Amino acid sequence: MSGWQALPDDLPPEVRHFVEQLRQLKDRTGLSLVALGARTAYSKSSWHRYLNATQPPPHQAVAALCRIAGLDTTDAERFGVRWELAVQAWPRPAAPARAAGGAEGRTGETEERYEDDPTLPWWEEPPAERANGMNRLLLAAALLLVLVLLLGVAGAVASG
Repeated sequence: MSGWQALPDDLPPEVRHFVEQLRQLKDRTGLSLVALGARTAYSKSSWHRYLNATQPPPHQAVAALCRIAGLDTTDAERFGVRWELAVQAWPRPAAPARAAGGAEGRTGETEERYEDDPTLPWWEEPPAERANGMNRLLLAAALLLVLVLLLGVAGAVASG
């Protein structure tokens, strides 16, 4: 792994092992990060973060790399298990201080999150934020439905 930057010393062993294996798999494909990004749904910069252990990859990214590398089903499943172990052990960066009370758990520690990134799986969002997002989505859907109904009524009145 001579072309790779050194991984942080404080990485848990599960994360270090997974990232090293992921790097070897990427090297096995012979693809650059740009080419890998073009062949998957993940950008060059996302792959850079995944392969340098600054952010855990989504399971779908790992599955895509396994497919591109030509792993058989058994080896791909092993990679999936390594991914699960690594994601559970992945260090979480501290969240910025929140206004008015913040998001504190029972132990008084501030809840930890990754930066806002569309490649993060939905289950990484705290339940309260997920609920807020769903509420906004339902409100937008209801407003869109009302707008469509009003346009339908206006069209019917206009056409006689």
